[in-house]
Amino acid sequence: MLNVENIRKDFPILNLSVYGKPLVYLDNGATTQKPRVVVDAITNEYYNVNANVHRGVHFLSQKATELHEQARETIRAFIHAKSTSEIVFTRGTTESINLVASCFSESCMKEGDEVILSSMEHHSNIVPWQMVANRKGIRIKVIPINDQGELLVEDYKKLFTERTRIVSVTHVSNVLGTVNPVKEIIRIAHDHGVPVLIDGAQSAPHIPIDVEELDCDFFAFSGHKIYGPTGIGVLYGKESWLDRLPPYQGGGEMIQHVSFEKTTYNELPYKFEAGTPDYVGSHALAVAIDYLSALGMENIHEYERSLTDYAMKQLQQIEGMRIYGTAKDKDAVISFLLGDIHHLDMGTLLDRLGIAVRTGHHCAEPLMHRLGIEGTVRASLSFYNTREEIDSLASAIKRLKQMF
Repeated sequence: MLNVENIRKDFPILNLSVYGKPLVYLDNGATTQKPRVVVDAITNEYYNVNANVHRGVHFLSQKATELHEQARETIRAFIHAKSTSEIVFTRGTTESINLVASCFSESCMKEGDEVILSSMEHHSNIVPWQMVANRKGIRIKVIPINDQGELLVEDYKKLFTERTRIVSVTHVSNVLGTVNPVKEIIRIAHDHGVPVLIDGAQSAPHIPIDVEELDCDFFAFSGHKIYGPTGIGVLYGKESWLDRLPPYQGGGEMIQHVSFEKTTYNELPYKFEAGTPDYVGSHALAVAIDYLSALGMENIHEYERSLTDYAMKQLQQIEGMRIYGTAKDKDAVISFLLGDIHHLDMGTLLDRLGIAVRTGHHCAEPLMHRLGIEGTVRASLSFYNTREEIDSLASAIKRLKQMF
């Protein structure tokens, strides 16, 4: 499938030692490490191509614009969108969701209207809608989950009314690893004439994405979670919806003509890209996507599923282990607690053994309330992780268990 030994050579940071121990990086759900080609692309552009895009007739501006728009095409092909007009550059998944929540609610919602979310949403797909609710008086409805961490689809169907205006759900839970049946969720919503926004922050790095096949109306993901730089992200939107929505921010680039009497807005996707874009970040993100495409997203998906299954089996053998998220369709994330050991203590001590994991509520406090806990330890996996690293994690947990 994948030559992981060779792949690891592309990520210099994986050779680090932490407290005298080889680094085992299992915090990929928070951010992924960057292959050398991505860092080189950033350096090269700043040293050799740096100029503002879309505005200059000189060589550097033309070249920078070309790289920026080529990146848009790379992303379009990666998620199988119909047109580059449907690819909007943002700062990340959070800004993408805020854009939709703000613009959609402004033009398509009024007091008493409803949005459907799920119990497992990240705060970035809860708080923007709460802000809209406070501002416009809309109602938030929540899809419940079972004890395995799976959405209750039959209950979801019952949430729709004539006031339902949009559904916004995560593709893959950043806590449970649950892969939600988003194609079915979208179909059900469309049967009611309701559009769907998919939070793809945790799916785009792991699962082949085809937005036309899914038929989602909006899809958001972040560059830094998909082996690209921080501060760049993507919002896909069907052209029909993006045409309908008002701009998110005002300023340069998103306009056609400006006078003190009237302003007309630019064509898609520039209507939603006010100001100087992160043209270095967009190019570096495209390089990261090219790197993933060369490995093959199907290969990545198959390897990571195998690694997740192996990790689940290894951790489940540890006495006192409680794993949260045991859905039939699960990917690349394992959240757990061991006995009465506090998750922060576990994470801190694992760090002293060279193992980087995430602890806390993972920006999903409502989900923690549903699970009846304050937080977990989370190991999130990548294609550059190995079974030997999983063994190191299991061994370290057993060692800490003896200490406690």
